Amino acid sequence: MQATRGSIQFLGRLNGGGALACDGEAMGRATFEIDGFRTRTGEVVGSGEIRMTAAELDHAFGRTNLTLTTDDGRVLTVRFSGKRHNASDSAAHADIAGDLPPAKDWRR
Repeated sequence: MQATRGSIQFLGRLNGGGALACDGEAMGRATFEIDGFRTRTGEVVGSGEIRMTAAELDHAFGRTNLTLTTDDGRVLTVRFSGKRHNASDSAAHADIAGDLPPAKDWRR
């Protein structure tokens, strides 16, 4: 059974690694843990954590046009959300869109 919160349906979690880039410029290797949701309009969106070295994350944070090419070939768009309070942190919260798996393919 799938959990539902209001008009958003939790689909599961996606974990892995890949390469983060901004407009084609390599930002570094990243790992991710993304929770997937289906909106009431049927769109699949993600919210989760991106981990990189602190220096690479600091360099990428605040940029627009970020993409994460996963090890399995998906190209995800990344938008860091929230504020970066500590430049030595190696993780940041992000909103994820793009080539996310369809609702039926998420691991619950």
